Amino acid sequence: MMATANEVAQALQKSLMVDLHKTPAVSAPTLSELREIAERNNIHLSEDDLKEYQEFMSESVKAMTRIDRLPEPTLPVKYPRIPGYRPPPEENLHNAWYWKTHIEGAKSGKLLGKKIAIKDTVMVAGVPMMNGCRALEGYTADTDATIVTRILDAGGTISGKSTNENLCFSGSSFTTGKGPVLNPHDPTRSAGGSSSGSAVLVATGEVDMAIGGDQGGSIRLPAAWSGIVGLKPTFGLVPYTGAMGLDGSIDHLGPMAKTVQDCALLLEVIAGYDNGLDPRQPTNIAVPEYSKEIQVDRLDGIKVGLLKEGFGFPESDPRVDEAVRNAVRKLESVGAEVVDVSIPLHYESGHIWNCIGITSKFTGTRHTGGFGSGYNGFYPTSLITTAGMAFRSQTNDFDPSIKASIMLGDYMQSHYYGKYYAKAQNLRRLLRDAYDQTFEKCDVIAMPTIPFLPTKLPKDGCSIKEYMQSNKCMGANIADDDLTGYPALTMNVDYQCNLPIGIHISGRPFEDLQVMKVAWMVERLHQL
Repeated sequence: MMATANEVAQALQKSLMVDLHKTPAVSAPTLSELREIAERNNIHLSEDDLKEYQEFMSESVKAMTRIDRLPEPTLPVKYPRIPGYRPPPEENLHNAWYWKTHIEGAKSGKLLGKKIAIKDTVMVAGVPMMNGCRALEGYTADTDATIVTRILDAGGTISGKSTNENLCFSGSSFTTGKGPVLNPHDPTRSAGGSSSGSAVLVATGEVDMAIGGDQGGSIRLPAAWSGIVGLKPTFGLVPYTGAMGLDGSIDHLGPMAKTVQDCALLLEVIAGYDNGLDPRQPTNIAVPEYSKEIQVDRLDGIKVGLLKEGFGFPESDPRVDEAVRNAVRKLESVGAEVVDVSIPLHYESGHIWNCIGITSKFTGTRHTGGFGSGYNGFYPTSLITTAGMAFRSQTNDFDPSIKASIMLGDYMQSHYYGKYYAKAQNLRRLLRDAYDQTFEKCDVIAMPTIPFLPTKLPKDGCSIKEYMQSNKCMGANIADDDLTGYPALTMNVDYQCNLPIGIHISGRPFEDLQVMKVAWMVERLHQL
């Protein structure tokens, strides 16, 4: 049987490729590079020793070059799209958009007709992504994160990528490489962060819903100061597959919307097991119809705990404390019982979180692009490579908070060898135990999301000290739930000086539905 022209061409190409030079994907270290590495690791070698090690490593490196030629599995990209564009100022009045596009999903589904913004930590194939950081500018994602595919499969339309803070390491809204995100209620004030753009786009009605990310309050802080609903789901309920993170033990993705029901609807779509691609997820996740089941008429039998330590900080605004207490008291009219509860360790949660977050910014974000290692799941190699190169070569382009975290993280790692990261991770168990004991006395816990009203944005040319202090005390009430992994929601309950006040409601693990039922009732009573 005569070979086809295509088969002949393939055979010819194969025979030629055997003899032709191919640049290796991975180069073996030179002797000078090995000498530097050895000295850095306190290994003392002679020149002859170095040559022997180099010969050994050269063989090992060949395996990496071979691996580089193998095709790797990736995430599906199911729907056509156009790259979109960076909107001009007249289309971006609050600077909440990083990138605009238009990706239509399925012709039917729960999100049909809904416009959704995606936080710029989440990969959307063919659309630029910079995670608020100039060092990453120019990268374009080559795959869709799992939640992006789920949104499109449910009929949603993705309208673009929302601006977020510089590598998500700020609770305010002025650190992104593209300029500050402005509060929709007062453009001279912070909108909260790090999911700042997502919150503002929902608040202004430019989208119906948005995806936010939360490691230390980054869904709830901007939702509170923008006057919308934001839910940090139970850890593992929503897959993090295809999103850039800070630390795999505190990374969360969640829904943001104007109403509790829309928030519940988006959660309904994005929640669920991801077939092992996010190994932090339990395999038996049940996803109820949240948007229907939250619609209760009363809260008989539900105990709402007012957390003593969540009120009365030195920085607290008494008007904020009183607005939250009033919102909780109204729940008694629909059958809820309000009880006082106390968790003294709440005062330490911010310190515990800082020991994890600062170390992770150095060891995780800078060295692994925010994706870590040691887990059996999906790794976006193109983003890891781009981030790794950018974060090593362009660290001077980072904002002051990132620079401070890198320097402090380097110091702590080189002098204390990860001890305080490890101890903070251990202390999380004590915090979780304290919450579990408290949840024996109540079903949900309430307090102010942020104990004061939105603050002024710092002026251009401010000092490093002024810049850093602009984030101070914002997260006093929200770090606990990232550390425990328990569900927590914020929603607006009042205004003072036309600025929103958020109530924070948290619950037991995988009782996100219970949290949203209480929030649904708070919303109904607030509308009366």
